[in-house]
Amino acid sequence: MAKKLFVGGLSYETTEEILKETFSKAGTVESATVITDKISGRSKGFGFVEMSSEEEAKKAIETLNGKEIDGRNVTVNEAKPLESRPRRNGFDRGNRGFSGNRRDRW
Repeated sequence: MAKKLFVGGLSYETTEEILKETFSKAGTVESATVITDKISGRSKGFGFVEMSSEEEAKKAIETLNGKEIDGRNVTVNEAKPLESRPRRNGFDRGNRGFSGNRRDRW
């Protein structure tokens, strides 16, 4: 069963190919993804690597956590599942009925 790892502190120049190559030293890499900004396309400085087994994932954490990749010391740990987050669309102001006009509140 594949195990997903979080990789933080990446250089903005780190590519998915570099991640895959680096993590392949610990085992078989199923996928490597660098998270990018939707608008600029620039790296956000973190990514995810999916290892083919739990043993290889543990080996990757042990050997690569705190190590240097592209000139930056990275953090490698088990990825946590994405939790449901409240929508942040700017309209929910805690159900106080705030309409944006200060006089409406008085």
